[in-house]
Amino acid sequence: MHLEIERKFLVIGNAWRERTVRVRSFRDGLVSQGANGKVRVRQDGERAWLTVKGARSGISRPEFEYEIPLCDAERLMTDVCTGQIIEKDRHIVPHEGRTWEVDVFKGPLAGLVWAEVELDHPDQPFAVPDWVGREVTGNPRFRHANLLNLCAANDGATELRSLMAER
Repeated sequence: MHLEIERKFLVIGNAWRERTVRVRSFRDGLVSQGANGKVRVRQDGERAWLTVKGARSGISRPEFEYEIPLCDAERLMTDVCTGQIIEKDRHIVPHEGRTWEVDVFKGPLAGLVWAEVELDHPDQPFAVPDWVGREVTGNPRFRHANLLNLCAANDGATELRSLMAER
């Protein structure tokens, strides 16, 4: 079992773009969600994963990830996933010894950009780049499951604009 410990921030400006060392495109779908966690399917080009994330305890939660056949991921996304599929480009941006992942969302979430940094322990100090804005770690409005629900909702565009304005 892997323990995921991450902090999430909104991104301001574009200074991070020139520091990007790699970009990956993802498609994420929510298979199931409950009080004790969620199951997500993710596709990245020619590879796919099924990820089980447990309940949060502060900024930590257990995470199990299993590579699955690409055809299985595609069937899960079309036949099993609830709501919209999230599409995003993930930019890998090193900063003072840590790897930051900047997610630039596409489709209904276009305009939303956030950065995540994974830590070794919850109170680990780290340098915050100048292109990082307000922290949204733990804010349920910025969880993938909520974003999927907003994409599907008739009034979701208004809420999405509100999220993006919070930088």
